[in-house]
Amino acid sequence: MSISEEPRLYASREPIFPRRVFGRFRTLKWWIMAGTLAIYYLTPWIRWDRGPNLPDQAVLVDISTRRFFFFMIEIWPQEFYFVAGLLIMAGLGLFLFTSAAGRVWCGYACPQTVWTDLYILVERWIEGDRNARIRLHRQKWDLEKWRKRLAKWAVWLLIGVATGGAWVFYFTDAPTLLRDLFAGTAAPVAYGTIATLTATTFVFGGFAREQICIYACPWPRIQAAMMDEDTLTIGYRGWRGEPRGKLGGAGNGDCIDCMACVNVCPMGIDIRDGQQLACITCGLCIDACNGIMEKVGKPLNLISYMALTDETRERAGRPPKSVWKHIFRPRTILYTTLWAGVGVALVVALFLRHNLDVSVTPVRNPTHVVLADGAIRNTYNLRLRNKHGEDRWFTFSANSPATLVLSLEGSNDLRVLVPANETLEQRLYVTAAPDSLGAMTAHTPLRLWISDEDGIKVPRAERVYANTIFNGKDD
Repeated sequence: MSISEEPRLYASREPIFPRRVFGRFRTLKWWIMAGTLAIYYLTPWIRWDRGPNLPDQAVLVDISTRRFFFFMIEIWPQEFYFVAGLLIMAGLGLFLFTSAAGRVWCGYACPQTVWTDLYILVERWIEGDRNARIRLHRQKWDLEKWRKRLAKWAVWLLIGVATGGAWVFYFTDAPTLLRDLFAGTAAPVAYGTIATLTATTFVFGGFAREQICIYACPWPRIQAAMMDEDTLTIGYRGWRGEPRGKLGGAGNGDCIDCMACVNVCPMGIDIRDGQQLACITCGLCIDACNGIMEKVGKPLNLISYMALTDETRERAGRPPKSVWKHIFRPRTILYTTLWAGVGVALVVALFLRHNLDVSVTPVRNPTHVVLADGAIRNTYNLRLRNKHGEDRWFTFSANSPATLVLSLEGSNDLRVLVPANETLEQRLYVTAAPDSLGAMTAHTPLRLWISDEDGIKVPRAERVYANTIFNGKDD
């Protein structure tokens, strides 16, 4: 490069063609990929009988009623703390797994990894293994290349459509939406969402691949804070493998520089260069290296999950620590305790919540009204939520040292019918007779009781702001 040339900040992407590999980590990835994809695609079709007037889809984010259904659990909008708690648990779980075993989430269960594995599987099925795909990549655009590329892109596109379609099924009744989609009568937002997710899946899984993990995902840059010298992550035993050279060469280490670990890496890195931001600890290089070591009669695990402390111990001729000592240490115990604590709190809150929920809000403008006969009236806005599966009558009563009269707007008695699984807004009037304690006192304690037909009561302690008309005291 001449002095006048400016250094390039970004290099063009070099295509990566991972080679097929066999081994326990590859098998584990296949099982996790199959399981996670099955959960994602099939969950919207699971039915769950909740009785009349309720959807029978097991997992449903019902935007029309603003509720989230998960089998027997029903989350209302005001119970969003359950969702927040689950997100906190997910974050703590990610911290825990990263602290114990590095980027195992990235290597095995991250959606980007799962769909990229699926797209590579399709690519290998149509175009062949690594060498065949490299030749096709370098080949001119002739009939064979067009045929294979179009076939691959068509399958990728179908996977993308299935991915976007499965996502929208979580937000409405899946069988009904499927019929509407094919009939062309579904809502435009459904088609738009499917098109967007189809495009992102097609591009991210088929073309961007490792670029998403390296440049778009923030986790590689955060993970260092979760890891320490006892974290199990993939490493190369350089003290055993170096110097690299041909098999049987004098003074050479166990590494025969076959490049198998590099050829199978979906990120295109060389693990022998040490820990790198791009490594997702998927374990495929371990399978590849162990296969070569077995063939050449060398000890296995030249590349394996190991901690920095183990490498130091092995160099000194000492045995490594047990896996359990790496996993159970103060950092991971702290994360586990926090994770379990949030989980227990959510379960307790789930079982202690009521099917009756009431919000009482005093009307502040004005704080009170003086009626023609001199009585003082305060107004409350009520929000009544009936979480039962059938209609319920709500009855109102009050407890106060003063004699107060309750009345409901638009009702002749102190009962109101709230439809099943609905929220009803109601206005309540509290009146103190002229010259009574409630009218003579600036602040009169009041305890409102709202009960349903089963006698379940929810107390709401409020204050009646009854400004006296005699002494002019303000609230």
